Amino acid sequence: MARKWQKMAARKRKTISYKVDHRMHSSEVNKGHFVVYSMDHKRFVVPLKFLSTIVFRELLKWSEEEFGLPSNGPIMLPCDSVFLEYVISLVQEHVPVDVEKALITSMVVCHNEASSCYGLSQSHEQTIIYGF
Repeated sequence: MARKWQKMAARKRKTISYKVDHRMHSSEVNKGHFVVYSMDHKRFVVPLKFLSTIVFRELLKWSEEEFGLPSNGPIMLPCDSVFLEYVISLVQEHVPVDVEKALITSMVVCHNEASSCYGLSQSHEQTIIYGF
């Protein structure tokens, strides 16, 4: 999937500003970036400016709710790499706030539907947002 985005970006003469890395313990991060992992253990190095977006703040909030604050480990987001690549591509294109809000609404719907499938007896299950 990353290769597909890179080819598309090359055609548009743009560069992808995140990196996917399968190594879980690499500490190499450029200044002005932070690292997050998807549920399928793919590493994303994303610019700090993404923290100003509503969708990234919401994903980080859900991460805290699902996994707690990491004290010595990586930040794990409750979504797969395909979905995270999609979110990053939207943020890079500077989509309007309304589009970000629509994405969050769809995430909430997926989150609620997945939560309702667990039933009342399994109240502490992890919910993962899968890409399309």
